[in-house]
Amino acid sequence: MTAKTLPACPVETTLTLISDKWKVLILRDLLPGTKRFGELKKSIGSVSQKVLTAQLRQMEDSGLLLRTVYPEVPPRVEYTLTELGYSLKPVLDALQSWGEEYQSQNTGTA
Repeated sequence: MTAKTLPACPVETTLTLISDKWKVLILRDLLPGTKRFGELKKSIGSVSQKVLTAQLRQMEDSGLLLRTVYPEVPPRVEYTLTELGYSLKPVLDALQSWGEEYQSQNTGTA
């Protein structure tokens, strides 16, 4: 996404960058540190390899994470949040707090 294609609304810009559920979970899982593709797939769960790959590429293109390929056989690929990616921590913390509060108020109601 370039500056020319960014929405005028800052909230919409943020949602555009992290609006997919998998992207939020990728951010959550990379906040503690670098992970390999297989580790991310396992920790996220039901995401397909194709979708995870696409989401990681989009996040790399947006400047949220770095992809490092090591020249080994088989190739080792690691993903790390950039400073920009880490700057989303307060957003994720707020989402977690809100979710915890919602869960505590709605536990047992269906």
